Amino acid sequence: MFKKITKCQIVILCIVIFLLLTGCTQIEENNEIVIGVAWPFATNNNLFNEGIDLAVQEINSSGGIKGRELRLLKEDDGSELEKGMAIARSFTENMTIQAVIGHYNSFISIPVSAIYNNAGLVMLSPGSTAPALTKNGYKHIFRNIPSDDEIARQLAVYLADQGYRRMAIYYSDDDYGSGLANSFEDHARTQGITIVDRFNYYSSTEDLRRLNSRWQAFGLDGIFIAKIMPEGGQFIFDAGQAGINVPFIAGDGLDSPLLSEIGGKAAEGTIIGSEFNPDIDRLEVKRFVTDFLNEYNEMPNSYAALGYDAVKMLAAAIAKSDLNNRSTVAKELMNLSRWSGAVGIHEFDETGDDIGKLVVLKKLKDGKFEYLEK
Repeated sequence: MFKKITKCQIVILCIVIFLLLTGCTQIEENNEIVIGVAWPFATNNNLFNEGIDLAVQEINSSGGIKGRELRLLKEDDGSELEKGMAIARSFTENMTIQAVIGHYNSFISIPVSAIYNNAGLVMLSPGSTAPALTKNGYKHIFRNIPSDDEIARQLAVYLADQGYRRMAIYYSDDDYGSGLANSFEDHARTQGITIVDRFNYYSSTEDLRRLNSRWQAFGLDGIFIAKIMPEGGQFIFDAGQAGINVPFIAGDGLDSPLLSEIGGKAAEGTIIGSEFNPDIDRLEVKRFVTDFLNEYNEMPNSYAALGYDAVKMLAAAIAKSDLNNRSTVAKELMNLSRWSGAVGIHEFDETGDDIGKLVVLKKLKDGKFEYLEK
């Protein structure tokens, strides 16, 4: 005959079963700090991956963040909006992620910024330069790359000082191209430069010859290109074939070693507004270049430096934040004030724009870029 089991015995039995199932151990605390990274790694790495990995290696070798090891959770958005949206949702739902680096493309980062901001998760972009990214009043959206507006402003000032007075604009009809073209036109006008033509399409070199005939009547001084590679380089090549013999000027979308290869002889003399000068005599720059060369046996470019700085800046902000409340990272990122990195002196304004001294100008000469004095 079975004895009646009391409520107390049932409770004790449940405790014993729980201890057996868990191996009598406590739940381990997460000993990692996780930063999500969304980037078109497979198609547009451009040494970015090497830059962020080097930063993580240095941070972890120095004790990590608050004694915890830093780990990057990398996802490839393939430069596709749908993939970018899915990654943004997965990052916001993953509560181990303290902040996000990305996205590269402005046409992705602008719409996904609402997802990150609504979740109180910082998104720091080292690639999206479209001015619209920081126009929504979001408190958790930042970039550590100068906006197209600032790049355009400094190019316009430089060109005016060099005597440019009449220019045409060739642009792509997207967030990057339109934003950069609009900014350059506004700043060029302020500097006394007249935009005699603006176009986003041509069908052949014959089209370009007809345009050139019209431009010559205005005494054209140069053509501003608001495109990315390889399309921008192809335009320069086609313009050369059409007999267009004026300087080309562009934003960081044409900052690529492929510019000379694709643009050919016509690309010689092209002026680029970009970021990161490895020859700057500043401790952070020298250390980064030396460490990068030692690790990869290759000179770092702007995206390597931008990715490196993004990891280091977020690590510094996370170290001062409440790890149980990732929304506090935004405040600590703002509190970094004037932060000295490999790219330059970073400083965020109230919109999340990096207004530090970051823009560098360079010119293609003999197939290689030479940096210009500002």
